[in-house]
Amino acid sequence: MKILVTGGAGFIGSAVIRHIIQNTQDEVLNVDKLTYAGNLESLSSIAQSPRYQFSQTDICDRAALDQLFSDFQPDAVMHLAAESHVDRSITGSAAFIETNILGTYQLLEAARQYWNGLVSEKKQAFRFHHISTDEVYGDLEGTDDLFHETTPYAPSSPYSASKASSDHLVRAWHRTYGLPVLITNCSNNYGPYHFPEKLIPLIILNALNGRALPVYGNGQQIRDWLYVEDHARALYQVVTQAQVGETYNIGGHNEQKNIDVVKAVCQLLEELAPNKPEGVSQYQDLITYVTDRPGHDLRYAIDASKIQKDLGWVPQESFETGLRKTVEWYLNNQEWVAHVQSGEYKNWLTQQYHTESAQ
Repeated sequence: MKILVTGGAGFIGSAVIRHIIQNTQDEVLNVDKLTYAGNLESLSSIAQSPRYQFSQTDICDRAALDQLFSDFQPDAVMHLAAESHVDRSITGSAAFIETNILGTYQLLEAARQYWNGLVSEKKQAFRFHHISTDEVYGDLEGTDDLFHETTPYAPSSPYSASKASSDHLVRAWHRTYGLPVLITNCSNNYGPYHFPEKLIPLIILNALNGRALPVYGNGQQIRDWLYVEDHARALYQVVTQAQVGETYNIGGHNEQKNIDVVKAVCQLLEELAPNKPEGVSQYQDLITYVTDRPGHDLRYAIDASKIQKDLGWVPQESFETGLRKTVEWYLNNQEWVAHVQSGEYKNWLTQQYHTESAQ
């Protein structure tokens, strides 16, 4: 099987590609623009595989997409390319509209043209898998409510609105043109190779450097946390096993308050990194409450029973085991961290792939 993965140099995309190359005989074409969060060093463990290819391509570039489809001849597309940081979407929404909506449109059209030209057997087998987020559903008010696949959309931020828009486009291309699509909506991912702007790696790295650990508002916001390698397994099962037109919510069954996540990281660091920065007696002393994010949703929680029932997927990691693995990974991979924080990974990818990173 040949799979075209967009956004494969990102956090979730790189986990998907590592999973495919390490656990299957499939071929992968990684299509990534290499914006600030795209890091090919996260794929160094599989970069030399003969079943792996990389193309630095913007999904808004239709001509380039057409050429890639023609050359690679994929059996499936896994679409993960997206601007994904809520705070950045609040201060600069244009990139989110361009990549998440217009880019998805261009990719859908390129895929549709390619799919229409396939012979019947390959045409029937083709899949377009769009990977989205639980944030499209907005806020959960009741403490016992869960997001289901049929929950109405009510996005709160420019980021979630752009992802909701892309979900609607994908469904429309299925309904109108018959393109064989699949959609998944996931909860908060965490794990190795996570870009340091996100909560868990930010807390780990700030704590190790004796910096403030920022917590929005009172820290009572609740999220369902999903270990990224569990998510990668689920995505591969969906693209290879699910029925056309289906939507699956993917969650870790791990609801946690943000403040409890921060405290859990601090407790692990007390055990795993007891030699603290000068002037720090306890990591928790660094917790600093900051002004809440505009439009901040209070609670997300996913009902992942459908994917368990249909495909047999369940997360292998609890929040406790996954968080320990994550903290240990950052402690043991300081070179990767240093390259990301300094921007040196951009020089690394230039040397490896003779290419330039987009800014």
